[in-house]
Amino acid sequence: MCSTSSEHAATWVEVDLSAVRDNVRRLRALAAPAALMAVVKADAYGHGLVPVARAALQGGAEWLAVARVEEGTALRVSGIKAPILVLSEPPSAAVGALLAARLTPAAYTARFLRDLDRAVAATGGPPVEVHLKLDTGMRRVGAGPETWGDMFRMARGMRQLRVGALWSHLAVANQPGHPFTRHQAEQFARGVRLARSLDLRPPRLHLCNSAATLSCPELHYDLVRTGLAIYGLEPAPGLADGLGLRPALAWYSRLGLVKAVPAGEPVGYGLHWRPARDTVVGTLPVGYGDGLRRGPDGHARLAWRGRTVPLAGAVSMDQAVVDLGPHASAESQGDRVVVIGSSGSARVTADDWARWWGTISYEVVCTIGARVARVHLDQV
Repeated sequence: MCSTSSEHAATWVEVDLSAVRDNVRRLRALAAPAALMAVVKADAYGHGLVPVARAALQGGAEWLAVARVEEGTALRVSGIKAPILVLSEPPSAAVGALLAARLTPAAYTARFLRDLDRAVAATGGPPVEVHLKLDTGMRRVGAGPETWGDMFRMARGMRQLRVGALWSHLAVANQPGHPFTRHQAEQFARGVRLARSLDLRPPRLHLCNSAATLSCPELHYDLVRTGLAIYGLEPAPGLADGLGLRPALAWYSRLGLVKAVPAGEPVGYGLHWRPARDTVVGTLPVGYGDGLRRGPDGHARLAWRGRTVPLAGAVSMDQAVVDLGPHASAESQGDRVVVIGSSGSARVTADDWARWWGTISYEVVCTIGARVARVHLDQV
């Protein structure tokens, strides 16, 4: 849900588009002369697909990347004309929509290449660019090394297709120095050599995700694919030190009912949490239905009035309770509480939630629910 105001929202996210633009500029400068592809799949990692895509292009991104044809179509409907890569082969039934939206498909199977070639021929239009994806060891999607030669020959011989790139994806680039990244880089280079030996010389090669863009300049090739970093989040602690990336997303809610709870009285489902001393708790209209997951008791904290305060008891579907301490009062009702972001010197980050939940920051921001209003600041 998009909005221009948080005035009536129970819980809302603010996305600073100037941070997206600035992050892209910094990453683009770091990767130069390679171009930058901004990965905006999954509603731009929960930040808002169209506003973030526009901001990334304004910051210097030359390409956009999505996971699904529907995402690319939404960008086209919004008026975006930049090239858009669909990172995985879509179902054959979606090829018509892909062509209609002028999207660039990833390809890695003979079946998809044949379906695509026939579909383009049926339109009578010009050849369509494809990016051939090589599996260099991640074993998720991509053509296995045993098929590379056949795929290169097939793609080269298809009159309706134009190979615009060879590419692959790195599995552990967020662990600098891991030997598997070097193995994948060597495999990719081997695939490129094989393609050239078969007279297939696409104009672009791309291998780097955000982590490798930050830590492996020798692998930048012609294009880097940056996702997490354009949102100001680090793929691993310290990886972006000195670059000046700024988190673009902040998440807020407001205190509803504020009440005193005597020491030892239970709060919330399961009656697991009981304060050790008399305290005051506040109820927030945000819960796991909004992406504020249930997690281990006693760890997660939010920011309020310049300090952090702990969750009190289990998070419900629509509500959470925070322990405001013994000196809070009913006058706190309506106060803004920070789920992600800052309150004075107190700060809670997506990485904090990832640590508390035992996950990664990608999941934290991507799973903020659709009913949480997105307020986009500094739109141009």
